Amino acid sequence: MPAALITGSLAFDTIMVFQGRFREHILPDKIHLLNVSFLVPTMRRNFGGCAGNIAYTFKLLGGVGYPMGTVGHDFAPYHAWLDRHGIERRYVKEIPTEFTAQGFVTTDLDDNQIWAFHPGAMSHSHVQAVPADAGLSIGIVSPDARDGMVQHAEQFAAADIPFIFDPGQGLPLFSAADLLKFIDQATWIAVNDYEAQVVAERIGLSHDQIAERAQALIVTRGAEGSLIYHRGKRIEIPAAKPLAVKDPTGCGDAYRAGLLYGLMQGFDWPTTGRLASLMGALKIECEGPQNHSFTQEEVRARFKAAFGYEF
Repeated sequence: MPAALITGSLAFDTIMVFQGRFREHILPDKIHLLNVSFLVPTMRRNFGGCAGNIAYTFKLLGGVGYPMGTVGHDFAPYHAWLDRHGIERRYVKEIPTEFTAQGFVTTDLDDNQIWAFHPGAMSHSHVQAVPADAGLSIGIVSPDARDGMVQHAEQFAAADIPFIFDPGQGLPLFSAADLLKFIDQATWIAVNDYEAQVVAERIGLSHDQIAERAQALIVTRGAEGSLIYHRGKRIEIPAAKPLAVKDPTGCGDAYRAGLLYGLMQGFDWPTTGRLASLMGALKIECEGPQNHSFTQEEVRARFKAAFGYEF
C-alpha cells in the first residue's frame, strides 16, 4: 500500500499557565537585570513535534504514514502513545545520549508566552536517510534540525518522491539560496501567511512565481481560510467553522495532514484544501496537538455539512 514519509521533529511540549500577567512582574527599567519566578499551578505535558502531530492526524484520516525523526532515551511514554494509536515508528531512531526535543512554555492571562526549547536528539536528524525503496508515494519535510531538512529534501528529490516543503519555525535557519533550492526540489510549498511574506521578500519572488517553480504554493491564514496558488490561479479555501475554539497548537500540522491525504487520494485542489481546513478545525476543538479524535465517517459528515458536498 502506498505510504507517506513524514520527516520532522518529535517532541514533548510542557505547557504551564501563570495566573497573572507578566507585565505586572517585569519592570521595564530593570530588564537588563531580569530575575523573575512565576508560580504555575496549571501544567500539562503533550506529545508533539511536527512529524508526530502530522502523523497522528494522517492516521485518523486512514492514511499510511511513517514519521521519521530522532528521539532521546526518555522517549518511552511517547513510544507507547504511538503504539496505542497504531502509528508506525520504524523510522523513529533513538539517540541514547540525548533527551528527546522538549519545549517549555509559560503563558499568562493575556496569552503572552515565554518559551524555552531544547533540541536534544532532534539535532541528529541528519543521521536518518529517506528510504528510497520503501514504497513511498509522497513525503513532507517539516520543521526539524537544519542539516536534516536539507538532506531529506535532497533525498526525496533524488528518489523522485513528490514532497511538501514546510519550513515553519525552521525558516530563520535558511538563506535565500537555501530557500530557492528547497522550492526547486519540492513539489509543493506549505507556509502560513507570515512565512509566505518572509519567503517572498527574502528570495525576491511573488507568490505566483514561487508556485511556478514548484507545482503549488499553499498559504494558510488561520480563521480566514487558506490560499492555493497553482498554474497561474489563486484558489480561495474557506475556513471550516469549529464547534469550539480551545487550543490552536498543532492546527497547522493537522492542516498539513489533510493536504497529504488529499494529494495521496488524487483529490482536486479545492477539495484537498477544504479537507485540510477541516482538519485544522477539528484540532482546534481540543487542547493539545494530539488529543482530537474522529472516525472517517464523522469526517465525511462534517465535510458535507461545512462545504455542501461529499469528497
